Formats: sequence, C-alpha cells, structure tokens
Amino acid sequence: MTESQSFWPVECAQGEPDLFVCLTCFDEVFKAKMPVDGCPSCGAIAAFEPFSLDAIREWGTENLIQKAEHLPSSSNPGSDQPASSI
Repeated sequence: MTESQSFWPVECAQGEPDLFVCLTCFDEVFKAKMPVDGCPSCGAIAAFEPFSLDAIREWGTENLIQKAEHLPSSSNPGSDQPASSI
C-alpha cells in the first residue's frame, strides 16, 4: 500500500536557506516544506532545520548531499517531490 505524505509549506525569503534537514537521522531533506507526520525515515517530529545547499555539502553525508542536489529548483516549489523518493 502506498501512502501519500502530507507537508506543511514553509515560506523562505529569497537568500534564506530553504532545504529542511532532519537533525535526528540526517537522512531526509525537503525543499521549502516539512512533513506533517514527521521524518519518513526515523519518525522524528519537529526535528527539521533549514540549511543552504552549500552548508549541507560541508557536513552532510553523501546520501543527504545527493538528495539535496536532486531537489527541484525554487522556480517551481509546488512540484517538489520528497527527496526520499529519489
């Protein structure tokens, strides 16, 4: 059974970080949105913090960096897919 995940949109000012990383497992990243039911990998609630792609490249795991790099650009944020589906 495939479940659809619900998200809260997050408005980010231009130039502000818009990649939200789970600080519990460091395995999920979402662009300008956060999952309503918590992290799909570890279930953590309210554990997401915003980072820029450059910051994630400095400290992120290879898997996290790859997910962040494959997120759609901010020019069409409504069409984002969760990075975990990549």
